[in-house]
Amino acid sequence: MKAYVYGAEGATITDIAKPAPKGAQVLVRVRACGLNRADLGMTKGHAHGAAGGIGTVLGMEWAGEVAELGPDARGVKVGDKVMGSGAAAFAEYTLADHGRLFSAPSNMNFDEAATLPIALTTMHNAVVTNGALQPGQSILVQGASSGVGLMAMQIARLKGASLVIGSSTDATRRGRLAEFGADLAIDSSDPAWVDQVLKATDGRGVDLIIDQVSGKVANQNLAATKVLGRIINVGRLGGTHADFNFDLHAARRISYVGVTFRTRSIEEIRAIFDEVKKDIWDSVESRTLRLPIDRVFPFDDIGEAFAHMEANQHLGKIVVTL
Repeated sequence: MKAYVYGAEGATITDIAKPAPKGAQVLVRVRACGLNRADLGMTKGHAHGAAGGIGTVLGMEWAGEVAELGPDARGVKVGDKVMGSGAAAFAEYTLADHGRLFSAPSNMNFDEAATLPIALTTMHNAVVTNGALQPGQSILVQGASSGVGLMAMQIARLKGASLVIGSSTDATRRGRLAEFGADLAIDSSDPAWVDQVLKATDGRGVDLIIDQVSGKVANQNLAATKVLGRIINVGRLGGTHADFNFDLHAARRISYVGVTFRTRSIEEIRAIFDEVKKDIWDSVESRTLRLPIDRVFPFDDIGEAFAHMEANQHLGKIVVTL
């Protein structure tokens, strides 16, 4: 089968053996894949958790049809239309744990379904489970114009946030954040952004920050968070190391929580998928929660798809189809 594999000369489409499901695994015939920032790093040889390096089939998110079941797989049957996340997505067939699947709604095509699994699970876990956002509270999403950022704002609005603030350093994308629930859009490269957040919250700061940037905005985040507020760190687009104002952190008594799928067990990931199904799945099926597709590329042009991502001019998801 065809797969997009990282090799000694970089990432290329290669012929490899079709995998076979074992245990609770499901074999899926992939029809569409969503691109993510972590994929871009892995095309350059970077590791993502335990994944990466020579011989790695790239990709993390897909939609397709169940082709075969492992002996312990439950909850799906051959022919079901599904979407999910996991390693080795950029291929004609991929393996997934049976608990890491969503049934793709009938009113969604494969391209649309492939945009959702990572955004839904990452941001429900960040905003609702760890962020504990309550109706009437305020939220700031750093890096709001990314696919997961757009989903975070929509989930916050769904959960009754009184004020949703999104950041983007690109003026065009910043101008579109209101379409996805933002009451206020800020430029996190502008030193005055903290003052804008404080003004919008009557000087108190926001209840919750979902931080996909970290690094250079870490101390500004502390200043923009209210006393007893929360910061959920889900990314490091602004760098992995930076100065940190421990005194301000303590004075504001901020809960600072880091989340990632890279170190989670399969049991933890199954629980996250279950929470999405129980809590917000009706809003997925009604298409209240959805992401825009920026461009769709055929699988043979996957290199062009990554060049488009690296140009960083897109809003929403980039999809490749098989």
